[in-house]
Amino acid sequence: MSTENFYRDLPSLEQFCSLMTTADKFVSVPDDWSVVITDVVGSTKAIEAGHYKDVNVIGACSIIAVLNSADYIEIPFVFGGDGASFLLPPSLLPRAKQVLIATQKLAREQFNLELRIGAVPVVSVKAAQSDIKIAKVRISDKYYQAMFTGGGLTYAEQLIKHPTTSETYAVKDTGIDIEADFSGLICPWQDIPSQEGKIVSLIVKATGNNAMEDRAVYQEFSDYLIKLYQGEINLHPVIPENLAFTFRDRALYPAAKVDKISSFFKWDLWHLWKLKLLNIWRIILVKLQVELGDKNFGEVKHQVVTDTDYRKFDDLLRMVISADSEQIEQLTSYLEKHYIEGKLVYGLHISDRALMTCFVSEGKGRHIGFLDGGDGGYTLAAKAMKERIKFGFKLAGFSN
Repeated sequence: MSTENFYRDLPSLEQFCSLMTTADKFVSVPDDWSVVITDVVGSTKAIEAGHYKDVNVIGACSIIAVLNSADYIEIPFVFGGDGASFLLPPSLLPRAKQVLIATQKLAREQFNLELRIGAVPVVSVKAAQSDIKIAKVRISDKYYQAMFTGGGLTYAEQLIKHPTTSETYAVKDTGIDIEADFSGLICPWQDIPSQEGKIVSLIVKATGNNAMEDRAVYQEFSDYLIKLYQGEINLHPVIPENLAFTFRDRALYPAAKVDKISSFFKWDLWHLWKLKLLNIWRIILVKLQVELGDKNFGEVKHQVVTDTDYRKFDDLLRMVISADSEQIEQLTSYLEKHYIEGKLVYGLHISDRALMTCFVSEGKGRHIGFLDGGDGGYTLAAKAMKERIKFGFKLAGFSN
């Protein structure tokens, strides 16, 4: 029996925080599916050189290319800032590999970045005593987000990145010239300032002895955050008032590079001005609250806020949240205390703004806002977490 619609048929749930800590709501992914992971090699160096927007756009493009190739089949994915993770049924895997090779070519030729692509059969993950369990949370009418647990996604990523196994699982260019469809990529927004003063990009991974202990750590942290922010709704870092359309060349240039790939006109300035004109048109539509079909442009900013993936769970918790100085101090103190106690490991990066890259597919009724902290928030938070993991090994008396 075909498992193609496994993810589509999963019941969706409403509460992110409670779902993250509820084991019985997660279902094992079918054995004939595959994990596909992309990431920009050397993303930290690229970000430190100021190319954080390029890295974000390539990570988003890998998702967009696969979603467009999947047509109406629903697939689960997670945006990680410098790449993405997918679960794909066998019917979609060959085409997804081809469009990701095209995305790899885009990254290399237009951005001078190297996109790593790897694929691991789910059955191989389960054979190693790991599992990939999935749940689906309803973010809005237009966006359902996948959540992952079981450790299998992390194990697959290790296989794809480790020098001794990376070649086995790497997706290689077969020489077939396939064009990827990047339509729906838009980057119209200015960098988004924090309403609290700072933007925190945060990664937290529980380090208990078993899944039950890990869930308890996430539950305690979730309760702490909600108390610190006086309600779950206050965790969201984006508000409509802070969304403004951009006309800065630097902000629009990455999307212009992608836009020209499928165009007859290959001049960068043509595509740059095209995007500026589109933003002028968007401003007019929003100001006049124009209604076209079932879309009210007066509600666009509210819809963007609703459809933003500011938090996600894929064997660990990732969040982009606003915070003032006192909240940062209290949050860091809590995390450091539990890190020293051996309950969790974390990475944190502080900036003064967030970046939004969007995917809009009107025909499929889909809108997603991919959010990251300024200056490469998730990537630099991951770097900080790796340093704490190394330090933890040294404290325990292990070499690394």
